[in-house]
Amino acid sequence: MADDEVPDVPDVPASQTLDRGIRVLEHLATTRTPQSIATVAAAVGVHRSVAYRLLRTLEAHRLVERDAEGSYGVGLGVVGLSRAVRRTLQAAATPELARLVQELGMTAFLVVRDGAEAVTVNAVEPRDSPAHVAFRPGNRHPVHLGATGLALLVPEPPADDDRAELVAARARGWASSLGEVIPGMRAVAAPVRRPDGSAAGALAVIFVDQTVDDAEVGAALVTAADRVSHALG
Repeated sequence: MADDEVPDVPDVPASQTLDRGIRVLEHLATTRTPQSIATVAAAVGVHRSVAYRLLRTLEAHRLVERDAEGSYGVGLGVVGLSRAVRRTLQAAATPELARLVQELGMTAFLVVRDGAEAVTVNAVEPRDSPAHVAFRPGNRHPVHLGATGLALLVPEPPADDDRAELVAARARGWASSLGEVIPGMRAVAAPVRRPDGSAAGALAVIFVDQTVDDAEVGAALVTAADRVSHALG
């Protein structure tokens, strides 16, 4: 075998330590609440001493942070990494997010698909609103749940087992949900499309007010998402 050839070893991580560290981050990102070393060790399937070393290394790089009780959560360093993801999409979406915040007075965010999950990569919150929903980059949830997940699925070909909510979202161009990802929270989202029509991401807003007209919010999101789609084309 030549020196520059890589042996074909399917389904085996090239670096066990790196694989474990990534799984630690994935666990912390999905749980959303601080986790003890023992809980992390059990979730990843390693000894507590191994989990401790992984967490301390990630903490040194600000990818996780430790609270006063010694539990760990996702750190601010992850935000910096997320901002480097899909820079072209984010560059096009950021001014539209700011415009949505100004127009609607709600937290607006950009979501992309990562396998079977929807991941928030950018969020803009109202600065002059005393009551709004805080939402941070790095949030993940199953792509089949919530307005953002549905919006990411809108451009896909219809299937016989599609949810009724997805069928409705395709018909009107935007999706809505109540409490599917965060209890009590409402969300509306619209897909951002690549030139080939596939989903590059989704723009969304999240809010609590039950008197808001979803159709008006949906129309604003479709307009914003179309502008981002045009910028990508």
